[in-house]
Amino acid sequence: MHGQKIGYIRVSSEDQNPDRQLDGQILDRTFIDRVSGKSIDRPALTECLHYIRAGDVLIVHSMDRLARNLDDLRSLVNQLTSREIRVVFVKEGLTFTGDDSPMSTLLLSVMGAFAEFERALIRERQREGIDIAKKKGKYKGRKPSLTDEQIAVIKEKNSMGIAKSKIAREFGVSRPTIYAILN
Repeated sequence: MHGQKIGYIRVSSEDQNPDRQLDGQILDRTFIDRVSGKSIDRPALTECLHYIRAGDVLIVHSMDRLARNLDDLRSLVNQLTSREIRVVFVKEGLTFTGDDSPMSTLLLSVMGAFAEFERALIRERQREGIDIAKKKGKYKGRKPSLTDEQIAVIKEKNSMGIAKSKIAREFGVSRPTIYAILN
């Protein structure tokens, strides 16, 4: 049975260019997520997993584009290969079919562990950089999402008994943000 070649691309933000990830690959369909990889709850990934069928090949630039931690990576690869879907990681040059050798399984685990370790190092360096910038007075943090005037309106609406979820929707923020403002 000859299936389709399906591409999955993930970039972390809207302004990143996804084109380089599967450049040169001939694909029947491509799914692109523009979200962080820390969760496997991604719209295009979910759509891809529903779309892809037995006999298809899922092509992903690298393991860290599919999952950021080893457990999620193993789970996704096992889920796909158990449905008779081949998984190809271009950067690592690895293909998984479900009847993989012990060496392939080891490589998945080792390469996935390295990707997870690399992400942890990046977060650690980021935290260190922020701490240094704070000590030098250069780090101000994220800009507030609401103005003082908006906060005053939120407090007034809350005192009028308007539901916090309705206020949150109106201002485009989460309910926890509303609770933080009111406390």
